[in-house]
Amino acid sequence: AQAILAPGIAAWQPGLIGREIRDRRAMAERYAIRQDSPAEGSKVPELVKLRIAREAALAEEKEKALVAKEKELAVQREALKKRTQEYEKEYAATNQQLIDLRREAKLGGNFFVEPEAKLLFVIRIVGIIKLSPKPRKVLQLLRLKQLHNGVFLKVNKPILQMLKLVQPYVTYGYPSLKTVRELLYKRGFAKVHKQRIPISDNSVITTSLGEKGIYGMEDLVHEIYTVGPNFKQANNFLWPFKLSAPRGGFKCKRHGYCEMKG
Repeated sequence: AQAILAPGIAAWQPGLIGREIRDRRAMAERYAIRQDSPAEGSKVPELVKLRIAREAALAEEKEKALVAKEKELAVQREALKKRTQEYEKEYAATNQQLIDLRREAKLGGNFFVEPEAKLLFVIRIVGIIKLSPKPRKVLQLLRLKQLHNGVFLKVNKPILQMLKLVQPYVTYGYPSLKTVRELLYKRGFAKVHKQRIPISDNSVITTSLGEKGIYGMEDLVHEIYTVGPNFKQANNFLWPFKLSAPRGGFKCKRHGYCEMKG
């Protein structure tokens, strides 16, 4: 008996194989189907004949499912490519609009007030030693459970009040598009069934966030950077970033960047 394995089955991550894919097409790709070839002239029992017919039907169904899935992936890839181009045009138009407004204000002798930021990136810079219960709980709520962990947060009043309580233990700022993109591509991990899974393929994103209209990495970058309507689900899908210590160490962690040192 020989087993037919679908191509690309070795590319699946071990944590994803167990419970993630539910539909028949993905299951057809995962499972192997036996093909029994009885010797010529041998007498084949009736039950074996039924099993051979059933496995042949399953193999045919699997082949059709794989072809359908390849077509669907091609369509999704083309749609993602078009959306990525639209995102780039949107980023460029927003940037150009700000440049024009700054120039207009300068020519008129006025001051241009920069738009308020919508996105924060917060990094924990202190460990757990001698940490009082309230800041510890706030850091836990912000998903900053380890030293040098980083998370994206939406700028609103409750988040800013929570950051005031943990201000000595974190550092934060407003990330640019380049920073968001590099963080997701270089340090991005997904949270799938409470497991930390590397985002090595768009299918990881599609499986968890497809119903929210997020099918690939550029969709995820756009949702995070623009703080879209599904920001909460997209941010919760991301595992907190595990960052490295700065090269050469911190200069001084006792003071904030805008506080007097002395």
